Amino acid sequence: MFPNDSLKYWFKGKGHWSNVSDKDWLDWRWQMKNRIKTADGFSSFLNLSKDEKDGLKFAENRLSVAVTPYFFNLMDPSDSNCPIRKQVIPVGNESVYKPEEVWDPVGEESDMPVPSIVHRYPDRVLFLVTDRCASYCRYCTRSRLVSNAQGYGFHPKIEAGLDYIKQNSSIRDVLISGGDPLLLSDEKIGGILSSLSKIEHVEFIRIGTRVPVFLPQRITSSLLNVFSKSANLWLSLHVNHPDECTLLLKETTHKLAKAGIPLGNQSVLLKGINDNIDIMKSLIHRLLIMKVKPYYLYQCDLIKGSSHLRTDVQVGIDIIKGLRGHTSGYAIPQFVIDSPNGGGKIPVSPNYTTFERDGSIVLENYAGQNYTYPSINNSAASFIE
Repeated sequence: MFPNDSLKYWFKGKGHWSNVSDKDWLDWRWQMKNRIKTADGFSSFLNLSKDEKDGLKFAENRLSVAVTPYFFNLMDPSDSNCPIRKQVIPVGNESVYKPEEVWDPVGEESDMPVPSIVHRYPDRVLFLVTDRCASYCRYCTRSRLVSNAQGYGFHPKIEAGLDYIKQNSSIRDVLISGGDPLLLSDEKIGGILSSLSKIEHVEFIRIGTRVPVFLPQRITSSLLNVFSKSANLWLSLHVNHPDECTLLLKETTHKLAKAGIPLGNQSVLLKGINDNIDIMKSLIHRLLIMKVKPYYLYQCDLIKGSSHLRTDVQVGIDIIKGLRGHTSGYAIPQFVIDSPNGGGKIPVSPNYTTFERDGSIVLENYAGQNYTYPSINNSAASFIE
């Protein structure tokens, strides 16, 4: 939908909802109330494929389906391969489970000392404060938790989480996630941020959110005021494709940046969506212009029903190699695998070095040319007389 070399931002407007007032369209609560959730709702606006129809029949037992009108408007109504559609509309393969796929692919539950807290790394925790999202990504690593579609019964224990953080002085970094924390009320968000800010050993607070992408209307002046009261607050966004980089999203990220909120982005590598260099380069260029630092590119987790969206790991390595040296270093994310069974995030990079017998290193640059950096122990010294 965008020329890959263009930095123009898509202005889609109200689209299918042209009769809705501007006041309602820009009201995040209206957007939430009018989400598309059913096959009939989707087929009213889209030419659904048989695969999509099959997926919608069974999806509710696995992970709820819901798409905000704003994000729905970004879809190509006649193309089931549209990268926006493939992220939020289920297909039949979502009901196909491979042997390697599990409901808790990164082993979060083994590191849950109390409900709502995942404590895997020594100095930081993941703080789960809700099980709801504005729209539901079909590759979600927490499909078992969010939307309660499987009857998992996850109920965030915010006070218990805060108490755990208070009692563990090694925790300096808290990542607030869910679900999506920005679906909570301003008062609830402000209360959580205020409580964390009062804990002396907490130095750094992050919020992981896809709300600016699904529901940019949520970033109100009132919410920005809540954010402004918390020092060292960062937002980690989740943008996967350049078609998500609308004018409204750009305006939203600029408002956040103007309010002093540093922004990073975490994309997931998805088959048929962003698994080539041109699409990824277009995305990361837009992110920088939107004042968002591309931070991580994740290999898709081994969540049940995700095989149709997962690529080989080599695809991600090749994308990073194709970006390095061909665009700004600031634009290049780190490719990581959140290793199965609780191993944590592990960076996976192209190999640019070969060690020689004498300890020197042969370096390969972005153009495939080799250069040698000598070992300090084997280089001959000369003295100035």
